[in-house]
Order: sequence, then structure tokens, then C-alpha cells
Amino acid sequence: MLEVKDLVVAYGRVTAVKGISFTVEQGQVVTLLGTNGAGKSTTLRTISGLLKPVSGEIWFEGRRLDGEPAHKVVQRGIAQSPEGRRLFRKMSVEDNLMLGAYSRTDSAAAIKADMDRVYDLFEVLGQRRREPAGLFSGGEQQMLAIGRAMMSRPTLLMLDEPSMGLSPIMTQTIMRTIRELQAEGVTILLVEQNAQAALSLADRGYVLEVGSIAFSDTGRNLLRDDRVKRAYLGAA
Repeated sequence: MLEVKDLVVAYGRVTAVKGISFTVEQGQVVTLLGTNGAGKSTTLRTISGLLKPVSGEIWFEGRRLDGEPAHKVVQRGIAQSPEGRRLFRKMSVEDNLMLGAYSRTDSAAAIKADMDRVYDLFEVLGQRRREPAGLFSGGEQQMLAIGRAMMSRPTLLMLDEPSMGLSPIMTQTIMRTIRELQAEGVTILLVEQNAQAALSLADRGYVLEVGSIAFSDTGRNLLRDDRVKRAYLGAA
């Protein structure tokens, strides 16, 4: 579904992503692991069209994607729930969700059905749909950020640090939702600080170090990999 080839991204003179290549197959959960500054969020922002690569290629469903503006990327079927959530805090839950559907041209009934699906996944959003997003807890705001991304009806959903700052119980809720979305046919590219949770979900993982892919394997194998254990799982 997604193929990234020799991607290089820079901020001025600083090269943040140094020629990485990876693939995401339809129906998979693929995770990018790495410390702060490894290039994970930069990679997602480049796929989303928010950053322009210095070089390399991004292919999505057999068509070239790099160079497309962000709104066209959404129309192609890719949505991102960004790090930090980036909600419109003074707007209601429902208005935030409707903004996620801004690029859609199908019927109002189809959009309402998708909104009802978000409320099924995250009941608290449906119960408080008229309230401003800024009144919600961090976990509830994360639910809304994911729901907003879902409203574009993406075939590839990119999640950037969805558990950051959340309690263990709320993290479990978010990870369970990711599994449910995969079961419904949504392909997911996940950047996640909780390596244990991410690799437990992932069909495949890529470990980034200082802008380059150091190694990759299945999620199950990476959970057993001594390098991952030492760096991300707290093993001695």
C-alpha cells in the first residue's frame, strides 16, 4: 500500500531523515520506533505532505505521492492523528469531527454514519458531543484526534504518539481501538513511545536511529530482540 524509497528530509542545513526506505502492506499495523530526534514524526509529516523531501520517493497504492499538498494527500486516503493532538479547543467535539470530513464529497448520511461509528468506539465523545474539546482530559482529546482522522475515511491511518501523557488504562483503550480498526480493514502506520504496546500490535517494526533505519523485523521478533530490550524495554 505504502512504499517509502530513500527518503531524505531536512530542516534547513540539518538532515533529519537520511535516506530511509520501508513498506506498509494493506491491512498491516507497522510501527516506527526510535528515541526523540530519530526522525519518526518528520517521516509522518512528510508522507502527509506537510514537509517536502529533499530527495526520495513516496508511493501510495501504486501512485507517486511526494510533492502532493497535504489536502490532496487526505483526498488520496491518508489521514494523520498528529503528536500533541492539535484540536480546535474552543470548538465542540462534533465540529472537530466534521472538520475531519471536510474533503469528502459523499452524502451527509454517509458522514453521519461515520460520526456515529466514532461515537460507538469512543462513547464519551458521543455523550459530550456539544462540549468544547478543550474541556476534555488528555485521553479524551486523544480519542477525538483519532476520531477526527477517521472522519476522512482513510485507508491508511497514521498515528503519532497516541499514548503520550496518558494513563496506563487509557493507553490500553487506545491500543485496543487500534486493533479494532485494523480488524475493520484500516491499515495503520504507528509512531509510539510505548515500545511494548506498539510491538505487541505491530505486524512489522522499523527502528530509527538518528534519521536512519538501524534494523527491522516482525513485531514479535523485535520484542525478543536484545537491542530493543536494552534501548526501549528497560532490560539490562
